[in-house]
Amino acid sequence: MFAAERRQLILEMVRANGAVSLRELARVVQTSEVTVRRDVRALEAEGLLDRRHGGAVLPGGFTRESGFPQKSHLATAEKTAIADLAASLVDEGEAIVVGAGTTTQELARRLARIPGLTVVTNSLLVAQALAHANRVEVVMTGGTLRGSNYALVGSGAEQSLQGLRVTRAFISGSGLTAERGLSTSNMLSASVDRALVQSAAEVVVLADHTKLGTDTMFQTVPTDLISRLVTDEPPANDERAVTQLQALADQGVQITVAGVGAGGAGGTGSAGGTSSGEGRQPRRDVPLPGQRRTTGPGGGAPHLRSASTSTTASAAPTDQQSDRARVADLRRR
Repeated sequence: MFAAERRQLILEMVRANGAVSLRELARVVQTSEVTVRRDVRALEAEGLLDRRHGGAVLPGGFTRESGFPQKSHLATAEKTAIADLAASLVDEGEAIVVGAGTTTQELARRLARIPGLTVVTNSLLVAQALAHANRVEVVMTGGTLRGSNYALVGSGAEQSLQGLRVTRAFISGSGLTAERGLSTSNMLSASVDRALVQSAAEVVVLADHTKLGTDTMFQTVPTDLISRLVTDEPPANDERAVTQLQALADQGVQITVAGVGAGGAGGTGSAGGTSSGEGRQPRRDVPLPGQRRTTGPGGGAPHLRSASTSTTASAAPTDQQSDRARVADLRRR
């Protein structure tokens, strides 16, 4: 394929989807990410698109929202790995809320295997994935159907969540930055997501690396309300994504990284004491530079704390050096 043909195809993909990762562009045009990166730079120089952390977006700052058919084909391997890992955080018998999105739909398919759950959602796709699950109760909000992402929105959805209290909220969005937190491109969706978050004791954001550093119009969850981010490992040379992970961790967000591909994440044990654990992917909580690994209350799973605020005298040297080496390796590549 000639350069002009590649660039035309890249431009058409960005116009259709709003935002596309370099990895996905390289796969579609059947070339390397290095070549795609050069094409994106050339198109940016012409003012036809903007480069963003590991991908390309429509010009003009904020990215617009893609429709569900386009989103469902973006970063599919990453979403699958994130969903596997997020499901390992859920215990039998929990009550949780799950927001709308392609990543949360993947999560719902895995939640169907965990008995005794109560899942509150405004997503028809999440409800459909759980419709035939054994011993899983699905509670749907009211509201008006938003066809582009098969979600219920509006005052009816928000009012149905009043007075609700659950252990965790699993939520996704269009972009995530350390400065603003999670955001989305639609005002009605943002309002319902805020109501979902207010009902939960813990907020877990599911976002693949293409969303790191992307800022969209309506804030849904400020950074200080995000308990945990489940994401995939950024590709080589994606310095901005690594920087965002560092900044999020510095603000107290626990970062859990899912491995993509054979072998999954090189974890340090499973999260939570769930059922059989069959098919569960171990999690890897990665302390970034300036952080150390500590043990959770009651000897639970390790969590991340900033070295500047930690009360622990010292972390285990081997674990800390190994984790920092992994992030340092990301920066070098």
